[in-house]
Amino acid sequence: MRIRRKHYYSGHEGTTTPVDALLDAAEATVSVGVREMCWRVNTGARSFARAAEDLKRTAQLRISGERLRQIVEADGKLALGLSDSGGLAPDWKAKDCPGPEGQSLIYLSSDGFTVPLVTQAEKQKRRKQVLAKRRRCGKKRRALGRIKRGVDQRYKEFKAVTFYDQEMEHRLVSVTRGDCQAAGRLMRRDAWRIGFGSADYRVGNIDGGPWIIGQIEKRRLPMTATGLDFYHLGENVHKARRAIFGEEDQAGRQRAEELLHTAKHQGYEALWEGLLELRKNTRGQARRKAADGLLNYVSDRREMIRYPEFLAHGWQIGSGPMESQCRVVPHRVKGPGKRWDADNAEAVMALEALHQSRQWAAFWQAVLN
Repeated sequence: MRIRRKHYYSGHEGTTTPVDALLDAAEATVSVGVREMCWRVNTGARSFARAAEDLKRTAQLRISGERLRQIVEADGKLALGLSDSGGLAPDWKAKDCPGPEGQSLIYLSSDGFTVPLVTQAEKQKRRKQVLAKRRRCGKKRRALGRIKRGVDQRYKEFKAVTFYDQEMEHRLVSVTRGDCQAAGRLMRRDAWRIGFGSADYRVGNIDGGPWIIGQIEKRRLPMTATGLDFYHLGENVHKARRAIFGEEDQAGRQRAEELLHTAKHQGYEALWEGLLELRKNTRGQARRKAADGLLNYVSDRREMIRYPEFLAHGWQIGSGPMESQCRVVPHRVKGPGKRWDADNAEAVMALEALHQSRQWAAFWQAVLN
């Protein structure tokens, strides 16, 4: 579309272009449909510039990469606001989630992941480069806005909280750039929204991080049982095995598998006896240190090593659904050359969390209303 603009001049008022007011109003309004298209194209792109190119080719919509970024991040912050205010409540309850024994069952899990952020030093370097480019241009430009403060380290940990059922038909995913206290508040908030306490069984599957179990206890979530993710137990057993026996030692591999089989089918007490025997037969200071580390790890989590009970009920013993969310939710914000402000990264991931929670349609309906 091409528009001809007429300029009017008077000695008292100067130059005016009446149609600009209409154009500015139109430019400031992006339809809900276009906003959704921006996110859908952006989510699989490597950059906002690439997303803008794809949008132009597929939908003939000309939006700059910078404008597309602003649209996506603004909608992400809107999604966070609606989630905080209760405007995006899930359409299911924990009591509606069937378990393998015919009674309702809901899982809770949480974990952290790192996100690349822009440091204060990088921001200052960029600002100097922009100022130098402006000076070389020789033209008078509008003053730059105030710089948003960067972080002290290039990577910071974000946290995700997930509630899900046995078949992953129902799930509620939330993300925060805050600390463990913020994650705990998400646990309590989302548990209340799905009626967590109304389920017959309420099972935690976590990686053993002390902050997770600490927040579950602090927020007084009514857990039926909380278990240590079997994969993380295996990671620690094999880490000790490599230090004690060596990477390729077949006897060491067999011993590690025997210990894991014992934990899975006989429980904590039998595993503990096996680890004590391993420690007794270990020689060398470094090797004994590795055996002691494994003993301490298992002892600190002894109440969560209850795999025979979980298997008897048909409950999951792995936190695979949580690990999957920790890969999917931050996918867009990770990658070579990507650096974010923390609030913008959180906003982009909030939209993906909505999609994973199957609240995508509800979000856009809330925007329309």
